[in-house]
Amino acid sequence: MRLRRAANMLAACALAVPMIASASALDQFKAFVSSTKTAKGEFTQRQVKTADGTAKVSSQASGIFVFARPGRFIWKYQKPYEQLLQADGDKLYIYDKDLNQVTVKPLGDALGSSPAAILFGSNDLEKNFRLKEGGTKDGLEWLEATPKTKDTTFERIGIGLKDGVPQAMELRDSFGQISLLSFPKFEKNPPLGAEQFRFVVPKGADVFRQ
Repeated sequence: MRLRRAANMLAACALAVPMIASASALDQFKAFVSSTKTAKGEFTQRQVKTADGTAKVSSQASGIFVFARPGRFIWKYQKPYEQLLQADGDKLYIYDKDLNQVTVKPLGDALGSSPAAILFGSNDLEKNFRLKEGGTKDGLEWLEATPKTKDTTFERIGIGLKDGVPQAMELRDSFGQISLLSFPKFEKNPPLGAEQFRFVVPKGADVFRQ
């Protein structure tokens, strides 16, 4: 259930041009954003919740993603359950296969200062985030993004890069829960058409609009 809640929070990914090893995380990420118009690949996700000083790691979820800037993406969980987040540039659709239920939201309200806005949105990162270097950890250069508005699910978002490629994200919420994302497979700038992001409501699904 924690992974299911995290899926709903995410709305929630990336490759870039190889860069010299000495480049800062901020420089690497800005180059990635400016050079990556479309992408597709795979992701894994784990949840970490700290209670009484003990970190508990949930089972792993995995799936695929596709995106085309700005604001069109598919984020599909395949294991351990199926759930789909899909945006067509105007609206965000969240489909829960088990419940056969679709939730529809205006995309602008759903993105805002979310991780999806960083990876799938426009190039104007500093409009919604304060960006700073996060140091080196696990062989990656980390960028720290803090939402400028308090009306957001996440308090802080970390992006780990290597050779200009985002390879991991850490999403920290106000309840002490951390979502850990990694991107084991990534294809940059594949040809994608806008029709690929058109959402079709599954037969018999209940639709809720917010």
